[in-house]
Amino acid sequence: MCAIHQPNLFPRLSTLAKLYAAGRWIVLDDVQFARRDYQHRARLAALDSPARQQWLTLPTHLPYGRTTLISRARLADPSRSRRTVSLLIRQYYGRSRHWPAVRGVLDAVLDQFETTDRVSGIARASTITLLTALGWSGEVLDSSTIPTREGRSERLADLAVATSSTHYLCGTGGWRYLDPAPFDAHGIPVLAFHTPVETEDPLWRWSRGISSLWALSQIGPEVLAAMLAAQRDQLLLGGFT
Repeated sequence: MCAIHQPNLFPRLSTLAKLYAAGRWIVLDDVQFARRDYQHRARLAALDSPARQQWLTLPTHLPYGRTTLISRARLADPSRSRRTVSLLIRQYYGRSRHWPAVRGVLDAVLDQFETTDRVSGIARASTITLLTALGWSGEVLDSSTIPTREGRSERLADLAVATSSTHYLCGTGGWRYLDPAPFDAHGIPVLAFHTPVETEDPLWRWSRGISSLWALSQIGPEVLAAMLAAQRDQLLLGGFT
């Protein structure tokens, strides 16, 4: 089963949960970069007050203007961005009792600044590092390496077919525009993925707005992994029966 999603910087829990549920993440890196999206920024929430939030943003240079693809967007000032990432995440989560796990994720991402100035490279690494910290061992592929058709739904279906995916896991955003016909033509079922909406659990209540670093800092990697695994199992049980 595959999930297809753009690289996000320290992604929200809703995004991380979708990728965790899939055995394969196809990184959608050959679409237009959007400054109002999450490729180069994440919303950090205070440990004791998730309503108190701040954007962590990587200043980004678009060499081809608004038509620049995600894969070609570059850090405007890599050294400054690295310092900002380090300082803000330590400021927000350094007091957590789960700081060692958060620090492991942070250090792995900071190392990436030494090897790339691509925003997608940093965002991609931040997501993979978070997934790895939760015990995920799925496959990661880049859409830019896979030939596809132009249509939005056709492109997604072609990516699923080319990677021999048995199912396509679609989030709430994609569900609004997805045409299932290209998937049906290849016998690939589309499963709708959504996180709990009516819940008193603050982790899910804030899952669509703030970075999953907050959840990791709140409950630690073991409990968070168990929570995402339960969400995945519930989805699969409902999707395959």
